[in-house]
Amino acid sequence: MYNRIYNFAAGPSMLPLPVLEQAKEDLLNYKGSGMSVMEMSHRSKVYAAIISEAESLMHEVMGIPDDYKVLFLQGGASLQFAMVPMNLMKTGKADYVVTGNFSGKAYKEAAKYGTANLAATTKEENFTRIPRQDELKLDSSADYVHICYNNTIFGTKWYYTPETGSVPLVADMSSCILSEPTDVTKFGLIYAGAQKNLAPAGLTVVIIRKDLIREDLPAFVPSMCSYALMAKNDSMYNTPPCWPIYMCKLGLEWIRSVGGTEALQARNIKKAKLLYDYLDASKLFKNPVSPESRSLMNVTFRAEDDEINARFVQESTAAGLSNLKGHRLVGGMRASIYNAMPYEGVEALVSFMEKFEKNV
Repeated sequence: MYNRIYNFAAGPSMLPLPVLEQAKEDLLNYKGSGMSVMEMSHRSKVYAAIISEAESLMHEVMGIPDDYKVLFLQGGASLQFAMVPMNLMKTGKADYVVTGNFSGKAYKEAAKYGTANLAATTKEENFTRIPRQDELKLDSSADYVHICYNNTIFGTKWYYTPETGSVPLVADMSSCILSEPTDVTKFGLIYAGAQKNLAPAGLTVVIIRKDLIREDLPAFVPSMCSYALMAKNDSMYNTPPCWPIYMCKLGLEWIRSVGGTEALQARNIKKAKLLYDYLDASKLFKNPVSPESRSLMNVTFRAEDDEINARFVQESTAAGLSNLKGHRLVGGMRASIYNAMPYEGVEALVSFMEKFEKNV
């Protein structure tokens, strides 16, 4: 009907069609208000209901306890690389597990505000696996432990939640949030750029345990980087990203309508299995990730010949399978199969790969 392609982009990524259709219906006149959400004041009663419902839905759909606060912020996960140490470093030290590009950036950013201890890394193995619990060199006196739960570029995922004792665990879940059930109580803080599984770019969701919200921040911390100030003002200290928050609300409604995170987990496992099974049997393409660490969201693969990889990207794009080119740090290809990617999209990709392999 809409002549849409299968978009395998790592982010911003595809959104569920029902979400886009609802946004289209509401675009010019939201619920009889006579205006679009993109036009209305964030201080209006109409918008206050939107952001309040979005926060309530986050608690409901993700199972977030009442002793956690949901914040709708800006600046992407990259700003959280700084906000986390600004707000959580009390003694001035924290543990970082570096399993890819973005956890590496978070580690370097934290070093500007205190001592960032490299608790573990798999860099020497080109980030092809997640470290085991017994490989983590954790400091019991650290202010927090930081991990990136799913590595978008390298295609790895944590399948266990590291034990950190009484030290709060902080997780960047940008590329996997709401793709499966999450026991939020195991984390002190979770943050996620919304542009992969929730909403368009421009919104960052932060879920923080209330006892970690500090008023006594160093004088150098900007007001816009204070969790306390943002929580006190219910994410509206300044004009929030109004449209992405509205789209996030629609995304959460869609997740609830399809059966919640349990149903999405089953769907995501099924999609990933189809693709990994093909790759494991392929003589042309290989996935470099250790099987116990394979991401359900971002599947990397490549042929040994870079000319074949380039040809694959070109021909797949022409076939309506878009954005399969891998990140420049890894090369090859990457299929991002987030919540909104239907099983049929992965079927189409595997079918194309089979035909391509026969013709090489």
